[in-house]
Amino acid sequence: MTDPISPTRKPRTPRTRARSAPAPAAPAAPPPSATRAADAGLPDDLARRVIVEHVTPMIDGGRFPIKRTPGEPIVVTASIYADGHDMLAGVLRYRHRPAGAPAAAGDEGWVEVPMSPLGNDEWTATFAAGEPGEAEYTVEGWIDTLATWRKGLAAKVDAGQDVASELLEGAVLLRDAASRSPQAELLAGRAAVLESDRSLEQRITAGLDVTVAEAASAAADRARATRFEPVLRVLVDRERARYGAWYEMFPRSAGSDPARSATFREAEARLAAIAAMGFDVLYLPPIHPIGHTYRKGRNNTLTAGPGDPGSPWAIGSADGGHMSVDPGLGTLEDFGRFVEAARSHGLEIALDLAYQCSPDHPYVGEHPEWFRHRPDGTIKYAENPPKKYQDIYPFDFECEDWRGLWRELRRIIEFWCERGVRIFRVDNPHTKSFRFWEWALAGVRERFPDAIFLAEAFTRPKIMRYLAKLGFDQSYTYFTWRNTRDELIDYFTELTKTPVREYMRPNLFANTPDILHAFLQTGGPAAFRIRLVLAATLGASYGIYSGFELCEDVPARPGSEEYMDSEKYQIRVRDWTAQPNITPLVARVNRIRRAHPALHGDWSLQFHATDNAQILCYSKTSPDAADRVLMAVSLDPHHLQHGWVQVPPGLSRGADAEYQVEDLLTGAVYIWRGDWNYVRLTPENPAHILKV
Repeated sequence: MTDPISPTRKPRTPRTRARSAPAPAAPAAPPPSATRAADAGLPDDLARRVIVEHVTPMIDGGRFPIKRTPGEPIVVTASIYADGHDMLAGVLRYRHRPAGAPAAAGDEGWVEVPMSPLGNDEWTATFAAGEPGEAEYTVEGWIDTLATWRKGLAAKVDAGQDVASELLEGAVLLRDAASRSPQAELLAGRAAVLESDRSLEQRITAGLDVTVAEAASAAADRARATRFEPVLRVLVDRERARYGAWYEMFPRSAGSDPARSATFREAEARLAAIAAMGFDVLYLPPIHPIGHTYRKGRNNTLTAGPGDPGSPWAIGSADGGHMSVDPGLGTLEDFGRFVEAARSHGLEIALDLAYQCSPDHPYVGEHPEWFRHRPDGTIKYAENPPKKYQDIYPFDFECEDWRGLWRELRRIIEFWCERGVRIFRVDNPHTKSFRFWEWALAGVRERFPDAIFLAEAFTRPKIMRYLAKLGFDQSYTYFTWRNTRDELIDYFTELTKTPVREYMRPNLFANTPDILHAFLQTGGPAAFRIRLVLAATLGASYGIYSGFELCEDVPARPGSEEYMDSEKYQIRVRDWTAQPNITPLVARVNRIRRAHPALHGDWSLQFHATDNAQILCYSKTSPDAADRVLMAVSLDPHHLQHGWVQVPPGLSRGADAEYQVEDLLTGAVYIWRGDWNYVRLTPENPAHILKV
């Protein structure tokens, strides 16, 4: 369309204007000096026509890394488009940085994977996470001039148009590509064919040759390519960050005398039984000296009796602080022996990391500035009104000497790493500085790339997610309080099918020393069976606190989730042969988990329809699709529940075909037919884990 006020064409005179009126003058051209000044403000980037945006996965605009374990895929998608109708090309660029290695400079170490178009300007490519450390990735897109030329040539050939000029243009493009290509001889030779006196058919065939097209595209001119910024990151953890079964025990209760603490040497006798149940991680509450001032008594009473051992979370006494072992347990050397003994049984030790002090902790006298003070100068103890914790002093992460405090707290982690511990369950991290955790965890990983941190933060969703973003490898969840079918489906869909899964790995504890849910209090042994199977199969990582296998279900009082005679405040010597006892079921479930790769991850979780709201049906699939298991679990610990469950495609054999399924829990074999099949679940056998 002609511009109606173009300076090269006299404007048409409006009809209302007198014919004698002079036409407006054409705009004067700017002086050369003004043009040069304007051009000086045009950076080269403005000539980049390709847009690259909406790269996924990406957390908060690239502020935080996504998480993977070695070998896990990172499927990257991006929107790539440009003005006009030119053909585009794109690559996924990635590089690995093993932990402790210096960051690569510039373009060093990048690997490129061609991206494939998905339609609607969406492109994708995949790479696999390397060894523990970090990886970087980004996307680059550019105009593919050779592909654009070939598309136009093919269109004109199909339309029967003259393509002599196009063939000469192609020769120029191929020679240009040859100047950048290791296949220069091939490209230059085909360029010569395009401008030769051979037949038109031969020249067209040479121009449309796929082999030549691939070589030319690989040597495309990317001087004006657009690269997405910022470069995105992957935090690569070892496999245990993704998959594992945890068992929590108080080592001081592992002896035979409830009047004194068991030692680590005595606790070694319990390792074989824990390993036989199939656990991977043995988690210990704080093992440090316990304060005497305001020590809590049994059942959290305010006054301790002469023999009350106090809460392990009231850390510190004249015997030492966070880098010491409670004398009742033994010495640092005894702890080292315990770590090695656990390792010989295939168990890895996890320690509780609780950043708080008893009034008797050496830090209180040596660094009173690390704590908050009242106007009268006394140190403030922990409170969660109306609850008061006079036996605990929290640190002040904003004190004047916050740098000294932060360095000391990180040194605590490194101290235990140096003694063979690589897993930490962190107590209430949401009550400490987020910036501290981001700094401390990153620093620890530089020295100990295999370190794993579990956030014990039963708090608001955004805070739990932020802790996961800033570096915690695993997170406690709301699983304990999700007990109906709809609650479980909604919550686990959020954890496994939304962007949350890119950075937050759930660890499903069926109980803890702090949490005995009403479902377990009132459901009897069946409730423990149900929650065990749910935790172990919904989550790749799960845990139980000792006593779960004995179905301990007595609360401190009605309406409370605290245990009666809580092990937090007294030594509990148990009879591991007592009834009821689901130890064989725990061992069976853990053996199934180890044998089936489908249960080693969370992302493949799929829920399936049932005609009974008291039955939850779901499946998981291994990354190579070679292993699939189907779970049907009753959510009612009191009554028989039965009904029909829908078998997902790939497990069923069609509408009328018969097939065999085996219950891995009982060994029973069933003949099923079609997509819908009948299940019958009792309090004694409330779940199926089925292999087709």
